[in-house]
Amino acid sequence: MTSFVVGIDIGGSGSRVAIREVAAGGVDAAAGARARARRRELTGERVGITATGSSVPETALALLRAARDAWPEEFVGVGAAGTARGIVGVGLGATGLATLVEQPERVAESLQRELGSMSYRTDAATPPPVAVAIDAVTAHLGALAGAGGAIVALGTGAIALGTDGRDVWRRVDGWGHLLGDRGGGAWIGLRGLDAAIRAYDGVDDAGVALLAAAQHSFVEVLTWPSQLYTRADRAGVLAGFTSDVATLAVEGDAAARGTMTDAGTEAARSVLAALAPGIPPRVAATGGLIAAGGLLAEAFASTIASLRPDVEVVAALGDPLDGALLLAERVAQGSALRHPSYLWTTRDVGGTP
Repeated sequence: MTSFVVGIDIGGSGSRVAIREVAAGGVDAAAGARARARRRELTGERVGITATGSSVPETALALLRAARDAWPEEFVGVGAAGTARGIVGVGLGATGLATLVEQPERVAESLQRELGSMSYRTDAATPPPVAVAIDAVTAHLGALAGAGGAIVALGTGAIALGTDGRDVWRRVDGWGHLLGDRGGGAWIGLRGLDAAIRAYDGVDDAGVALLAAAQHSFVEVLTWPSQLYTRADRAGVLAGFTSDVATLAVEGDAAARGTMTDAGTEAARSVLAALAPGIPPRVAATGGLIAAGGLLAEAFASTIASLRPDVEVVAALGDPLDGALLLAERVAQGSALRHPSYLWTTRDVGGTP
């Protein structure tokens, strides 16, 4: 049978689902073989946060259904010329899963039930196992391919995770745009708008260029509160202003340069704090903000070199969606390490033993 895994990545700026054939060596194939395997993916909605909680459960189901519609042969169990096919595992990484979703294990259960209703395989007694994790876990798996160390994921939010892959787990930040997410997109966007408002109020003209950019993006200043405070996806909206801040930084604007430098410094401090004793002194940064390079990446590297010269900074091997696919492989194999604060599987809650 040709086997496939499904990975889901849900964040504040958008979501993605991917399907990938399991390498010939099986779910425990080498990382290099996984990286070479062809990944097909779709995009979806960004997560929303309201008084009733996070939209992660609904978004996850919508992405799984979109995957089934896009790749029906992989889900129904029979391909061309009668070739047997099937999904063997699903992995999901999502922002706010541990803090804004009640009973995260229920997300895994609902995805497994949905798989069962799709008749994904004709010869299976139960649907395949599902693992769901906070976004830092899938970011870690994607960046370090399962090796020990610490990562910081910089997207709409920011979260760092250190682990030896077995017994030691240390999370830093990931508190959302009101309490933390230091160095993430919403953090940068909010500070850019703060400087813009101060310039508008005549308190500090250092943010004049940022004010002009923000007025181009958000138009009349008096409408900004209604545009932001009432939005369920306001973190993503704030993060959308990051590109303006980064552009002004490249052009030499002092306020924007300071914000981007501070973001890199904060990200470095978070990832170093995640290096608990017992975790190899290896770090990586992942996400679109670090991939863009510039002042943020420079400040990240220089801060680590200054504070912990013994720490090795490595390039991320893959992205969080790669990590979700690797998590899917591991739960299919039965080797996903469970942690009640970070990772839940249907093997824990009445699924495949």
